[in-house]
Amino acid sequence: MTQIATITSKNQLTLPAKFVRKLNLKAGHKVVISEEDGKLTLTPARAVVEQLAGSVKIPQNLKGKDLDKIIEEAKDRYFREKYSKKS
Repeated sequence: MTQIATITSKNQLTLPAKFVRKLNLKAGHKVVISEEDGKLTLTPARAVVEQLAGSVKIPQNLKGKDLDKIIEEAKDRYFREKYSKKS
């Protein structure tokens, strides 16, 4: 499936609706963009995670937790530690 899209003056690209539906993307979803030989490939981030599933041992404290919740907790902890330090 091929379709033309336009890059805006802010270097933003709107994905055609048929691709968004086909990939089941929603607002806020992350995508991985890679370049090889002048071609861009867009892959839903969850697909990359699913491809890697099982290749890394899951720490016991994370087993059974929702991925989005794990990410939010990690970001909260990171920024709390980063900005609570006094110079």
